[in-house]
Amino acid sequence: MTIPFSKYHGAGNDYLVVTESNLKGPLSSSEIATICHRNYGVGSDGILLISPKTAEGFPVTIYNPDGSEAENSGNGMRIAARYLFDKKEVGNEAFTLLAGKKRPIRAQVPGVGDVVRVEMGKASFNSQDIPVAGVPREVINETITIFGKTLTYSSVSIGNPHCVVLADDGLKELAQTYGPHLEVAERFPKRTNVQFAHVIGRNYIEIEIWERGAGYTLASGSSSCAVAAVCKKLGLVDETVKVSMPGGELTISIDANFLITLVGPVVYIACGEVQTSDNSQKPSDQSLSTETHRPAIL
Repeated sequence: MTIPFSKYHGAGNDYLVVTESNLKGPLSSSEIATICHRNYGVGSDGILLISPKTAEGFPVTIYNPDGSEAENSGNGMRIAARYLFDKKEVGNEAFTLLAGKKRPIRAQVPGVGDVVRVEMGKASFNSQDIPVAGVPREVINETITIFGKTLTYSSVSIGNPHCVVLADDGLKELAQTYGPHLEVAERFPKRTNVQFAHVIGRNYIEIEIWERGAGYTLASGSSSCAVAAVCKKLGLVDETVKVSMPGGELTISIDANFLITLVGPVVYIACGEVQTSDNSQKPSDQSLSTETHRPAIL
């Protein structure tokens, strides 16, 4: 199957955007994993499949690099918004994306070369929504012991589950050492994303991320939102805060009802076609053609 795609970069994450109208049939997990594989030549942190607009908005299905479907992605939804703007499907007005084809995400692109703004929804700290094993309650500043080290964590849902641990230094080492064990800890029966965060001031946080199913990663929009929400819940930051990751920096706003707004740059990288088939061919047996463009400077 020949699949036209566009590739975008957003604060450390890149995604391939594919439209449903360009597909002859559904993408299989093996096809998605092959296309996303870095050694294949296209490579990405996932695929965004945009379906035709409905009365509710533009349905977006988010796929992880392993071919599984993701619940939500802050950087992914910003990229989907920028793609629709570039294709003149939307203008400067606010519009609705549907993450997983059903979760409404309000988005707005101020203009060409500008940042993209998305409303990620309301953060929930209740274990019934996250979920966390045990009696439903807010999960704030609880403790867990791994390898003899006791970690204090808080949990939050921004459309998908997150565990946030505050620390003063050594964030990357903490993420790589304890992230894989926190992800599958008994406390989190459906697995969780893990973030280690250092609050620098009322308006600035540094984070390192262990993403469930993917491992150590440079950036995540929803992880940044989760950390900002937890820090606001603990009274450590103001309503608007910058979150710095190894892959880039995002601006997060949290209102009094914990509605999260995510703002950050999105850069167009390339477009092209990828030829793939759902069989046992190796990536080297596939063909790929791309037309690359100089990224915009934001």
